[in-house]
Amino acid sequence: MDRLIAACERKFTQDKIELVKKAVDFAKTVHAEQKRESGEAYYIHPEAVALFLLEMDLDADTVIAGLLHDTVEDGHGITVEQISAMFGKDIARMVDGVTKLTKSNISHMLSREDRQAENLRKMFLAIANDVRVVVIKLADRLHNMRTLGYCSKEKRIRKAQETMEVYAPLADRFGMGAIKIELEDLSFSYLMPVECRRLQSLIEPKQEERMALLKTSMRRIETALKEAGIKADVSGRRKHIYSIYRKLNIKKVGLNEIYDLVALRVIVDSIKDCYGALGIIHSIWKPFPGRFKDYIAMPKTNMYRSLHSTLFSEHGMPFEVQIRTWEMHRTAEYGIAAHWMYKEGRTEQDNLDSKLAWLRQLVDYDSDAGSTKEYVDNVRQDFFTDYVFVLTPNGEIIDMPLGSTPVDFAYRIHTNVGNHTQHARVNGALVKLDYKLKTHDVVEILTNPQAAPNRDWLNFVKTSQAKSKIKQWFKKSNREENIERGREMLIEAARRQGQKFADISKPEFCQAMLKRMGMTYMDDVYAAIGYGGFTTGQILHRLMDAYRKAQKEEELARKLEQNEQAPGKSFDASGRAVIVKGEANMVVRFAQCCSPLPGDDIFGYITRGRGVSIHSKDCANASALLSDSDRIIDVSWADEDNASFPVTIHILAKERVGLLMDLSQMLMNMKINLRCINARAVESTEEVDVSMSFDVQNAVHLQNIVRNLMKVDSVEEVSRVKST
Repeated sequence: MDRLIAACERKFTQDKIELVKKAVDFAKTVHAEQKRESGEAYYIHPEAVALFLLEMDLDADTVIAGLLHDTVEDGHGITVEQISAMFGKDIARMVDGVTKLTKSNISHMLSREDRQAENLRKMFLAIANDVRVVVIKLADRLHNMRTLGYCSKEKRIRKAQETMEVYAPLADRFGMGAIKIELEDLSFSYLMPVECRRLQSLIEPKQEERMALLKTSMRRIETALKEAGIKADVSGRRKHIYSIYRKLNIKKVGLNEIYDLVALRVIVDSIKDCYGALGIIHSIWKPFPGRFKDYIAMPKTNMYRSLHSTLFSEHGMPFEVQIRTWEMHRTAEYGIAAHWMYKEGRTEQDNLDSKLAWLRQLVDYDSDAGSTKEYVDNVRQDFFTDYVFVLTPNGEIIDMPLGSTPVDFAYRIHTNVGNHTQHARVNGALVKLDYKLKTHDVVEILTNPQAAPNRDWLNFVKTSQAKSKIKQWFKKSNREENIERGREMLIEAARRQGQKFADISKPEFCQAMLKRMGMTYMDDVYAAIGYGGFTTGQILHRLMDAYRKAQKEEELARKLEQNEQAPGKSFDASGRAVIVKGEANMVVRFAQCCSPLPGDDIFGYITRGRGVSIHSKDCANASALLSDSDRIIDVSWADEDNASFPVTIHILAKERVGLLMDLSQMLMNMKINLRCINARAVESTEEVDVSMSFDVQNAVHLQNIVRNLMKVDSVEEVSRVKST
């Protein structure tokens, strides 16, 4: 008998078991020809997902949806409608939700980062509609991470990074502690294998001593609780490796300052027994000052409840004790899955709506964001980063991202509270509005109907929610002021780039920019700049694109008119010219794999249907192309003084304040117009990798630019990117 069916027979009614059997047969048929990267039959993956959901004691429909979660994506011609007809609408909705998270219809013209952002956006919105989707998705990711060793190194790192940044925080947010811990440890072992092994080697020497202490302590607790008439299950555990790594590197403490490398877990039948057991344990060992936490009286926002106390053993080695009920333990391990409102026979919702109220904000964030990437960044920053727990005057616990201020808190309560904030009290004392909130702070917001947001708030608020609401207020309240302010800012930005605003803001350029941005009037653009909805760089970049395009079109038209007087020349679509031996007016294009510049040695390759492709002789594809001698043709550069060629360069530099401004200023001094600039920190270093795109006349011109950029303080290396 199939092991999933056997496991289900112990839990579900007969009609549900028959549905499980039907789903098993269907999944095996759909995945019959598929193999995993390990070479095993693909069916073992959905089966493992379903078994894990069953282990979490989820309802039959969710288990079946987990088994079928890949059938629409991987099955040829299988539709959600078919799933609905065979297994019911509820199961079909879950399968559809998970499928939308993995089956991307996003344009492959987008970068991998943009495609990932859109997939994450779909996931967050799908979760807001049905939380069961995230439980299935986390079970799916956990099994994939357990078997990641069969994948290529590039895929292992990519999947581990995504898991660490998205799925482990997601599991934490939903209180699924067991999944979060395993996802973090697996990701850590792939992302930082050297650090992982080193940390294990540091912990291991005293681990035997710690485990011996744990066993002795367990026996003492079991005996003491039994004598007191408290029924308890006592067990021990090691602290997971990634949690130790975080404490060492974020809190900057030594290994001897981590007091929960080993911990005892005491599970009892009632809350009364939790506190009774705590008193008995404190009578045996002295508690460590300031290391007691009562998450029963004040639960975490992810529903976690437990008593934590750090104790001194007889030998001076500290250890932690966690005390909880069986219900609390299931919630600590499986979070939302343990409180599931859809369980068979269950009618109560366990206040689930209030516990998951933050999910509704995911939809609001989507309507407020200006782009997919902005939406994903906002959600990750506000809901899936380190946070502090603060309290309202009524004792309600609210979690806020680390670094949040009373203004962030006010907007979390309600938009009107934020908009009319005048003062804030923390723990009974007035504080500045840019005060950084700490865990257990009691926050009270004092409002005034005449009070209004201050533009300076945008400089210190942490949450994207607060930033968005402040910008919306300025957008609605000070339109005329915003228009004037935004126009002045744009004129000044153009001046800094060495451009006359009158030249680039002609009606035809503005219309092209407005069309790209889905807007109608320039006043709307000026107003958006004024209240912070757009940056001057965003608008200036689009105006300059339209301006340059018009200039190139004029130049091309001029060259085409002169073509009769310039025999032998052939032009590409942007008006750049080469001489093709023995031919005139050929269709030519400059290969993007090497982006040749005047001064580079070049050759022509006759393509099928697209004219002559121009490559540099040091192109990575040159040897392969030159071997096909029948399609090689001699070409040379035409003497075109005004031609321009796009290039991209990479700059490696020591990270410092003002670096990008100095690099941009150097190009502006050379009258070079930037097309694009991007910068990213180089992981585990103090360096930054800057990518800049602009036009040059030839290779000598580029060499001159590179020499000048090398003179900028902290720049270490400048190199041309041959593939653009």
